[in-house]
Amino acid sequence: MVDAADKLAYFQAITGLEDPDLCTEILAAHGWDLEVAISSFTSGNSSTARHDSSAAVSHDDDDIGASSSVGRVDSLQSVPQSEPAPPGLAWKLIKLPVSVISGSLGLISGAVGLGLWAAGGVLSYSLGMIGLGSGSSRNDQSSARLLPVSAAASEAMDFVARFEREYGTTRPNFVSEGFMDALQRSRNAFKLLFVYLHSPDHPDTPLFCERTLCSEVFVAFVNENFVSWGGSIRNSEGFKMSNSLKASRFPFCAVVMAATNQRIALLQQVEGPKSPEEMLTMVQRVLEESAPVLIAGRLEAEERQNNIRLREEQDAAYRAALEADQARERQRREEQERLEREAAEAERLRKEEEEARERAAREAAEKQAALAKMRQEKAQSLGEEPEKGPNVTQVLIRFPNGERKERRFHSNMTIQSLYDYVDSLGCLEVEDYSLVSNFPRVVYGQEKLTLSLEEAGLHPQASLFVEVNS
Repeated sequence: MVDAADKLAYFQAITGLEDPDLCTEILAAHGWDLEVAISSFTSGNSSTARHDSSAAVSHDDDDIGASSSVGRVDSLQSVPQSEPAPPGLAWKLIKLPVSVISGSLGLISGAVGLGLWAAGGVLSYSLGMIGLGSGSSRNDQSSARLLPVSAAASEAMDFVARFEREYGTTRPNFVSEGFMDALQRSRNAFKLLFVYLHSPDHPDTPLFCERTLCSEVFVAFVNENFVSWGGSIRNSEGFKMSNSLKASRFPFCAVVMAATNQRIALLQQVEGPKSPEEMLTMVQRVLEESAPVLIAGRLEAEERQNNIRLREEQDAAYRAALEADQARERQRREEQERLEREAAEAERLRKEEEEARERAAREAAEKQAALAKMRQEKAQSLGEEPEKGPNVTQVLIRFPNGERKERRFHSNMTIQSLYDYVDSLGCLEVEDYSLVSNFPRVVYGQEKLTLSLEEAGLHPQASLFVEVNS
């Protein structure tokens, strides 16, 4: 369960208040219920946010621009206690401290905080996981409730579907989930997060999407090396991200990296239309300069996994040793049971084989009797062999084993008569065969059985051979 110190730290991070005593009093007044205290605090200061927002934006933009121009790595400070009351939820997106990556990277043009939306997203998820989420009875008290995960995922899926309908499927693989989930996905994959904020009404958007964002070379590189997230500024999460990243010109792209304590580092931002070559050069440079950090993180994770795997292997070996004796005893019993089953099975098989032999012998005798009867019936159906004459056809039939048989038929008899004659001889062990003439080659198959010998061109004499069908 979350203790008082953790709740106090969460409350300070979200509200921007630095005085721990004041934060403790506020939490105690609301029974140490984080969501109720945050909701009450932000609702009470929403009017102040509207009056102070213009001046605060100007002040913060000047600070960030100065930091970028001199290449410093300074973090934005929280509002001092002597200033007016802290602004509302929307403004704290910029007032929270931010993480900046410097030194070997040399990439950061400025630092951008996820603000209350990012911290609140993780906080809401964390409270839900530990069972501190407020019930339905508190719905009326949470007028400034954070964006649910399901709503963020729904917006992301809607954006991807709309983008595909307008620009096709050759595109960065935007994940269909909220920004925080996409950020966590990039962190788990040890990749940078490519962010695209879509402004549907901007005149440069269609051309940028078609020629640059959906360029095959750019898409292939981004999909291989980045996790991509996109959002429309018409939607809630896309609009909040445009405020957090201070997008002032569209099309807007950024490359960010997950940092500690619910912060992100802005490695590169691209505002305005760019060619595919320019975009590819930028993201390649960012990836190359970020490689040491990503590789170090991956190696550290692999080392942890190796240690976990080693412990698991040791535990598995220990369990295997404990189970070895039981396995041997079980094997001995199973071997005894197997021998008994095999003896019974052998006896059963012997009886079945004996029955099968008897059954096969009966079936063979019945088949031979049936064949003999069939041959006799077909021989009888042919009638007596006619004497030579003008209406008599002389037929020579050669078998595959070289044997030859010759017989005379009336010319008006059918091709079926020739098959009946071959069957009546009993020279073949197969039933599927065809009668074929050589020159010219003609197969007298099923479609010609009803033709007379004269109609089939076999009169007055013919030489056929038996061809076994495969």
